Amino acid sequence: MTTPDVQRSRRPGSDILRTAIRRNVGAMVWGTVLMGLYQAGETAFPIALGQIVEHTMRERSTGSLLVSIGVLAVLITIVSLSWRFGMRVLQKANTTEAHRWRVRVAACGLQPVAQDTGLKSGEVLTIATEDADQTADIVEVVPILISSMISVLIAAVALGMASLPLGLLVMAGTVAILSVLGVMSRRIGTSTKEQQARVARAGAKVADLITGLRPLHGFGGNHAAFRSYRRVSTQAKEQSITVARVNGAYAGVALGLNATLAASVTLTAGWLAFDGQISIGQLVMAVGLAQFIMEPLRQFSDMPKYVMMARASAERMALVLSAPPVTVPGTERPAPGETLEIDCVRYGSLQGLKFRVPAGEFTAIAAYQPRAAAELASILAVQVPPDAYEGVVRVGGRELAGLSVEAVREHILVNPYDGEIFAGTLRSNIDPSGTSRMLPEAVEASMLTDVVALHRQGLDYEVRDRGSNLSGGQRQRLSLARALAADTDVLVLRDPTTAVDAVTEQLVARNIAKLRRGRTTVVITSSPALLDAADRVLVVDDGVVTAEGTHRGLLTTDEAYCLAVTR
Repeated sequence: MTTPDVQRSRRPGSDILRTAIRRNVGAMVWGTVLMGLYQAGETAFPIALGQIVEHTMRERSTGSLLVSIGVLAVLITIVSLSWRFGMRVLQKANTTEAHRWRVRVAACGLQPVAQDTGLKSGEVLTIATEDADQTADIVEVVPILISSMISVLIAAVALGMASLPLGLLVMAGTVAILSVLGVMSRRIGTSTKEQQARVARAGAKVADLITGLRPLHGFGGNHAAFRSYRRVSTQAKEQSITVARVNGAYAGVALGLNATLAASVTLTAGWLAFDGQISIGQLVMAVGLAQFIMEPLRQFSDMPKYVMMARASAERMALVLSAPPVTVPGTERPAPGETLEIDCVRYGSLQGLKFRVPAGEFTAIAAYQPRAAAELASILAVQVPPDAYEGVVRVGGRELAGLSVEAVREHILVNPYDGEIFAGTLRSNIDPSGTSRMLPEAVEASMLTDVVALHRQGLDYEVRDRGSNLSGGQRQRLSLARALAADTDVLVLRDPTTAVDAVTEQLVARNIAKLRRGRTTVVITSSPALLDAADRVLVVDDGVVTAEGTHRGLLTTDEAYCLAVTR
């Protein structure tokens, strides 16, 4: 379900390109003026040479020759400076616009409500980098296209003034070249779009493999995973080869057509000079323009290709920027109080799950099926839209579906089983915002003190990407410390001690109970230490609560529970 506002926010690739142009219209105008001046100066050079030859042969004076040399020096200066400042303006606008789109795509991925893009994180990464860069190229492409057209028009007018057939030949040849290349550029756009999609899929596969590298090594699945990536990468390679062939054909045809036009102008000018219809100076000008015109024609003929590539990238960016949210959240805030209530929730393996956690209670949930634990945590973390399951979840007495996601995030924190560790320091991982008042207590409660003491930098010890320089237990305790430092009204932990030894687990369990005393805490776990530290244990089997009580009481009265949690 999407709201009218969401529907209005959807934008195709053409809208993205128009936005890029509109935001940079000032830079593009200046760039067009300067690049037009550059192209005009380049075009004026052979025209000036023709005039110099004509004048020198007629006047034969040293003064005229020196004036001619001065004119050429002015033209060279204009060409040099206009190119330098024109490209500086355009490239600055290009890189700035690419940065804006990268930030925009990243912001979509960081929204409180996830978007239904259907893309993996690796694909989104490719869109935020390569596609953003290629989309921003439109800012540079359009001014170069216009300036190249100015150059061709000046050449056509100059040749037309010398001889009408020469001017018409340039104009007709340019139209014919652009018509042929315009058809070919559509094929390039289609092939490029498919190539970008396949490269993005290969990037997503790499991201998945890096994330799961340790487990893959653990059960020997790394070779199968590598073969899977190789298949995806091979598909991307084959499509890249197809694009290279199309680009090669395009470049070859463009070069051939441009050379044919230049040769036609040169031969026609030679015949006209031989027939006495144009002078020697005009012949020099025509031959010079025929040689020069190949460069603006090449740029002019390349532009449709770059426009189609920018369009293809913009269409891929639209997949992210225009994706609807997976759910439309409410606007209410939780009422005062820290109660958590699950009322007859049916989702996946959960079959009418119902329980209530009063404010300030430390409740442990022993789920016999791991899938049920994962689904319960996903629902509480609002990773599952409320309309995707039956029943009601209430936080602070208000239904979850009616709350804004920002309010839910402020009120309840669900720490995932596989909490991500970021490159940075221990401190920045525990307290990303730098505002927590519970940082020392969180470090102590999670038993992370030994990691801090082990390194001379303490909390400023550098952590590598994904915590690769930490052990599994250290990463888990670091993730737990981050959850505790947030100090939220309601805290939900899922298996927070599976990677630590039994002694540390006992200490962590006691510390959590002590630190969170008087605050609502839910731990989904099978750890005897955490179950024993809880005020109450709820047993979830086959998607429903089958028993409840204290850990020690259940050990003596429930044989199934005893077998499930005793280590």
